[in-house]
Amino acid sequence: MSAAAPRRAVPMGLAAIAGGLRVGIAALAALAMLSACATPHRYPAVPPELALQAQPGAFAVRYRVARGADDFAAEARESLRREVAWRASRGETGPLPPANFLAISGGGDDGAFTAGLLNGWTARGDRPEFKAVTGVSTGALIAPFAFLGPRYDHVLKTVYTDISQQDIFKRRNLVRAFFGDALSDTTPLYELLSRYVDRALLDQIAAEYAKGRVLLVGTTLLDTPEPVIWNMTAIASSHDPRALDLFRKIMIASASIPGAFPPVMIDIEANGTHYQEMHVDGGAMAQVFAYPPSLNLRDESARAGVKRKRNLYIIRNSRIDPEWASVQRRTLSIAGRAISSLMMTQGIGDLYRIYVTTSRDGVDYNLAFVPSTFNTPHTKQFDTDYMRALYKVGYDMGVAGYPWRKTPPGYDGAVIGAPPREGPAVVASPAR
Repeated sequence: MSAAAPRRAVPMGLAAIAGGLRVGIAALAALAMLSACATPHRYPAVPPELALQAQPGAFAVRYRVARGADDFAAEARESLRREVAWRASRGETGPLPPANFLAISGGGDDGAFTAGLLNGWTARGDRPEFKAVTGVSTGALIAPFAFLGPRYDHVLKTVYTDISQQDIFKRRNLVRAFFGDALSDTTPLYELLSRYVDRALLDQIAAEYAKGRVLLVGTTLLDTPEPVIWNMTAIASSHDPRALDLFRKIMIASASIPGAFPPVMIDIEANGTHYQEMHVDGGAMAQVFAYPPSLNLRDESARAGVKRKRNLYIIRNSRIDPEWASVQRRTLSIAGRAISSLMMTQGIGDLYRIYVTTSRDGVDYNLAFVPSTFNTPHTKQFDTDYMRALYKVGYDMGVAGYPWRKTPPGYDGAVIGAPPREGPAVVASPAR
């Protein structure tokens, strides 16, 4: 043990106390004056009575998970109608092909696992086309490229193996961090995203929407607070000149960790009045989602007279076993460890919620996650060497044929973090 530093004598006279108070009051006054200039401005939040009619301009492109069950079900029916019409236009008849869904979780730079797994799946040669792709946080950044398929595998590899911290955010000074809306500025992330998300990419997404495919991204609306699901394919299909900016904003919002990254302010119109909503990381509500439990796919299919196989693939960008750490006996260390534990538990709960929903609806459940054998040191966020190592793990597992787990962790009695019990790899058949 190192020797303790000698204590300095603390003056206890009235003059010293008064002097300390003067310095403290002056510092507080200075900070107060600075705060008046530094506090970010926002337009009023949407009043509760206008919440359901509020939309970002002309875009009717989002669903309130707790209050918009009918709207989401209507979109599911419309998706089926578009798919049937598109197949008919090509002269395709007979039973509908299997519907494959992909749900990508949050996880920061652990998104390298999904990038590697998808690229390895492509190299294996049996990666299906997904009828629907959903994303939260880092999953939202991956989702548009996963949706468009292997032609964008190179983007995922580049973004998750060649970037570093400076490509994602820059730290703010103490005053701006304290009186602003976050510790960091995510302008670099917006600039990085803008290189790849342009009008041409939105046009490609819109073309897939016409075929009945859907791309969804989740954010958290802090004003309510509640989860919001955005139909990114509908936004891409809009000819409104603001569509591209909104598309990018939603992707950034879904990845904006509260406190660390600034919230994204979405301009809203309701009853002819301009408001703003504050949106942050979708992971504040759910680490991963497939579709709201209020949507009963089995019943909807029966009403429509549709019979088809449905497969859901969930990629969790994290390990699911507890990671050991010697926690320092300090306030921030203790609080940080507790919060990370809560987030991990919430994420596992999301996997159970999805399992219950898919079991009810007859959807085949498949789960992938970072293996417990991956132990590359993770000393900082968006460490290039760490992401390259994790990308390779995902890629190698994808090429080999990932052994998808058929139940949530611990459900079948297996030790959490242990390899799946299925034995042979469970691999999807390409959608016809």
